[in-house]
Amino acid sequence: MSSAAVPVHSASGIQPLPSLDEAYEACRRETAEWAKTFYLGTLLMPPEKRRAIWAIYVWCRRTDELMDSPEAQAQPLPVLAERLDAWEARTRGLFAGEVGDGLDLVMHDTLQRYPQPLQPYLDMIEGMRMDLTTSRYATFAELELYCYRVAGTVGLMTQEVMGLDAAYTTSPWSGRPDTLPDTTEAAVALGIANQLTNILRDVGEDRGRGRIYLPLDELERFGYSEAELMAGVVNDNWRALMRFQLERARDWFARSEAGVRWLAADARWPVWASLRLYRGILDVIEQHGYDVFNHRAYVPTAGKLLDLPFSYLAAQAR
Repeated sequence: MSSAAVPVHSASGIQPLPSLDEAYEACRRETAEWAKTFYLGTLLMPPEKRRAIWAIYVWCRRTDELMDSPEAQAQPLPVLAERLDAWEARTRGLFAGEVGDGLDLVMHDTLQRYPQPLQPYLDMIEGMRMDLTTSRYATFAELELYCYRVAGTVGLMTQEVMGLDAAYTTSPWSGRPDTLPDTTEAAVALGIANQLTNILRDVGEDRGRGRIYLPLDELERFGYSEAELMAGVVNDNWRALMRFQLERARDWFARSEAGVRWLAADARWPVWASLRLYRGILDVIEQHGYDVFNHRAYVPTAGKLLDLPFSYLAAQAR
């Protein structure tokens, strides 16, 4: 279901809504504060697209914060479950045209401009529910499902915003869906690659919350125990395990590259920039000797700016 042609109606008892520009500006500030690398990529987009991406990012961040904010961490699981249920109901209402605050307002506007299905949003909420009951993943197949739900879905949410190159949409065959390139698989792959990178960067932080996202069968294969991970032990077995994990994340980034060339011209550069900069976190993890317990991996601002010309060149190659 898309929100196209759905009228807006405010929920009763809600404070007066901000203007659309004010609401988008709030999303811009939140994106700039909490997702610096991602935000830099959005600045390369035309204004209408970047505002839509900010709105979607903030919706995703609010969804994540229901489980991972410091305040949420202090709540019992039944309370968190109720919050997720309420957020799902609110999201379903949003797609039906119900607007209660500034975030709803910009999301409704985004959905009107770039119609898209509800399901990826529900899938992400389901990913948050996985964190209610799951703190270990036995195999990568289990982890892949989690990564799809909490991050691969972002690719689906933003796919319509990115759009296809005009060469395809204006061709004599553009009315035939079977002749148009499909970026869905690549969009999901980029989300999964980003989430795998998050997992590798945040191993130390996640252990503090009692969570291990690295597949347990792979810990066993490399002779590294849960107890060692919880203690932050960096040894040869850990380094071998991390090399394996980084290569898999890079493979998911490589899968995503295949779809970037089909994107609209005004989306290719920002997507390439985001892809290259986020993949750069993996290089920093290597530079730190795979010690993600004592060093947080990030790409410095200077490195981000220096990479932009390379991202631009990559975006020109078809």
